[in-house]
Amino acid sequence: MEASLATEWPFEPLVLAGCLLALVLFFQGFFRLRKRGRTDHAGWGRAALFVLAVALVYLALASPLAVTAEDDLLSAHMLEHLLFGDLAVALAMLALRGPLVFFFLPPAILTPLAHSPRLRAFLRWLTGPWVALAVWTASMWIWHIPRFYDYAAAHPVVHELEHVSFLVGAILIWNVLIDPARTGRVSVPGRIALAFAVFMLGDLVMAAILNGAFTYPRYADLAHRTFGLSADDDRRLAALLMLAEQALTLGVCVVVLVRQYLRDHAEEPASRGAIHPGEPVR
Repeated sequence: MEASLATEWPFEPLVLAGCLLALVLFFQGFFRLRKRGRTDHAGWGRAALFVLAVALVYLALASPLAVTAEDDLLSAHMLEHLLFGDLAVALAMLALRGPLVFFFLPPAILTPLAHSPRLRAFLRWLTGPWVALAVWTASMWIWHIPRFYDYAAAHPVVHELEHVSFLVGAILIWNVLIDPARTGRVSVPGRIALAFAVFMLGDLVMAAILNGAFTYPRYADLAHRTFGLSADDDRRLAALLMLAEQALTLGVCVVVLVRQYLRDHAEEPASRGAIHPGEPVR
């Protein structure tokens, strides 16, 4: 079975179209920014990071991993969700940070949107930290309730809705944590607190899966599983994958934000104590 899964690459036209659209939007903005001489904000490292993010989405949703996740292993299903619904989004936001985020949409689309006060007000509300946390928490908790999780896995349309909600929640929460547009809307300590809140709220789901409070009959009742995993081992592996991925992404985020906070506060006393030209020395 393991050998046959390695050759099963399902054709997912919507996934392919979405990935290609994301690449087209990124590179049209990437090259427009480079033509303006801003290679400091549109370096090839950014391009590689965005391509990696899109590749993770495609591999999660249209590769042998997706086949295993659909029919065989809860842990594979969890890994699928973590790759496209968290890690890929975080990498994409890192690639887009700075002026590049404003070039992601072509002028013909961005200009009318920017001139709509109602839309700007709605987007400001939607991208606020409390809305982001609420949407992310709802998508995480509701879909991991075993009855809803199994129902979604068995019904393609609901399954797609589940995927969309994970993606939207991740985009909203990582937009606040990384702040690619550099709005400064949420302070660095506020973003650190949000990262801890996300980890703790996700940890509740992870703990429920790890200790067996959440079990998923669709996977637990299978007679045979890839790699010979037992139902309990599969469930525990799924929980540990969630813990490891969140610890990695949110942990790195917190470390970067703490360093930024310390650097900013180290610069403030120096700037206050500096002697400016023409200023008398007291």
